[in-house]
Amino acid sequence: MPKVAASSLRKGSVLDIDSKLYVVLSVENIHPGKGTPVTQLDMRRISDGVKVSERYRTTEQVERAFVDEREYNFLYSDGDGFHFMNPETFDQVTVTTEMVGDAAAYLTDGVTVHLSLHDDIAIAIELPQRATCEVAETEPVVKGQTASGSYKPAMLTNGVRTMVPTYITPGTRIVVMTEDGAYVERAKD
Repeated sequence: MPKVAASSLRKGSVLDIDSKLYVVLSVENIHPGKGTPVTQLDMRRISDGVKVSERYRTTEQVERAFVDEREYNFLYSDGDGFHFMNPETFDQVTVTTEMVGDAAAYLTDGVTVHLSLHDDIAIAIELPQRATCEVAETEPVVKGQTASGSYKPAMLTNGVRTMVPTYITPGTRIVVMTEDGAYVERAKD
């Protein structure tokens, strides 16, 4: 396993600590006026989801796990989890429902995601930043509520609630951020 300085780690890095895999959730480099600079890592153990917080000297070496990151296309979901296919080799990978979490709402047929694999087991999923969805229902526009910058609640066909501009009506296709469901723009298709 390659060793790297603790200060060089970033969010999403995978570490091997005591033969257990951890994914880094946040990194903070602390430089006090006196004393040794340290790196504060908030991590999640991949095997059971337990969150751990560790502090290392910035020059201290930590073991980075070998992770294979590739693009996969979403195929379908069933009782076993979510199934993805590598478009180059046609290998299929199943990802657990717990790992996908809230991202499941944005998994549509054929969408391309980045999967991180360790020993052919999926350990992390990264969605595209934006997704196109259709507005299922929204409140009607109230007369006089036409000021630019005003928003109203809307429910998308994938079950996500978001705030949209007042001119958006049910059936309109919009682009949203997959991270938080925030409205970006009206879809151009």
